[in-house]
Amino acid sequence: MKKTIKVSAVAAAAALMLAACGSAPDQGGNDGTSGETGGAKGASNVKACMVSDEGGFDDKSFNQSGYEGLMRAQKELGVEVKTAESNSDADFDPNISTMVDEGCDLIIGVGFKMASQLEAKAVEHPDVKFALVDSTFENNPENARALVFNTAEAGYLAGYLASGMTQTGKIGTFLGMKIPSTAIFADGFEGGMMKYNEVHSTDVKLLGWNMESQEGSYTGDFSDVAKGKNTTQQLINQGADIIMPVAGPVGAGALTAASEADGVSIIWVDADGYLTQPEQGKYVLTSVMKEIGQAVFDTIKSVADDNWSSEQYVGDLENGGVSIAPFHDFDSKVPAELKDEIEQIKQDIIAGKIKVESKNQP
Repeated sequence: MKKTIKVSAVAAAAALMLAACGSAPDQGGNDGTSGETGGAKGASNVKACMVSDEGGFDDKSFNQSGYEGLMRAQKELGVEVKTAESNSDADFDPNISTMVDEGCDLIIGVGFKMASQLEAKAVEHPDVKFALVDSTFENNPENARALVFNTAEAGYLAGYLASGMTQTGKIGTFLGMKIPSTAIFADGFEGGMMKYNEVHSTDVKLLGWNMESQEGSYTGDFSDVAKGKNTTQQLINQGADIIMPVAGPVGAGALTAASEADGVSIIWVDADGYLTQPEQGKYVLTSVMKEIGQAVFDTIKSVADDNWSSEQYVGDLENGGVSIAPFHDFDSKVPAELKDEIEQIKQDIIAGKIKVESKNQP
């Protein structure tokens, strides 16, 4: 049975505050950028390094969240940091190799795509620690740690919310790619919709995903914003008025589509979209958040404190690793009764009274 590592109680506040700081600075393509070291004792000799996936550190999503956790560790712990931005999958292996050659004590890869490359390097370099965001390792080397998130739980809350807020009786979602770390959002979203229908004897429909068949709408990548807009427009044309894009930067296209339609709102993922997309935040109903920054920070701290563990980290509602964001501009539009129901469902999930099931759960 997997154990779940607890995150700090300040996770949500830290993520919101960091996200408000804006985009990560330009990393210059594949070139690493060394940071100045701070003054925390015991950590100044630690070099923590990070490799992005093709979305880059300013993707307003999971790469940026991971980067913010790295920068927080630099500021609060005094570790030295170095980054490498990947423009394509072909950059993963050379970027990881560069981090090894630079003498990094911990190398964090953001995104499932570099799982095999990270694991191979972990086997080759047992004296270096490795961490992978959003996926697991096949053989779980002792010097490698997976940071994964049970976003089905937070997605369930978002699905319940969307079902209570829709004016058309149809909600929608689409994925960037059909992989466990995206499908899990949609599974939870559908589960929350089903719960709302059960409680309220309604018949809200979900477009773009079927949990049973594990099939739905995909854009095919995490970079083509135009595809995100087109896919969202297709869902809008079918009647959906609340849409959750699970596609990283591609979600920006969904916001554009919402801005050009009447009465359409978006549920963002990974980070608080209201803060990371300030120009179009007024269309963000809420966000299904993964506290990636906190998980990254805690992992770096474990190395600095000489308290490393290869035990898989699973973020969930109970430990604060996943959550839904505040409703921001929509707060006055969400009925108090619906807010109370969502809070009760959250507590029931934590207590085990409601079982959120997904074939893609870690």
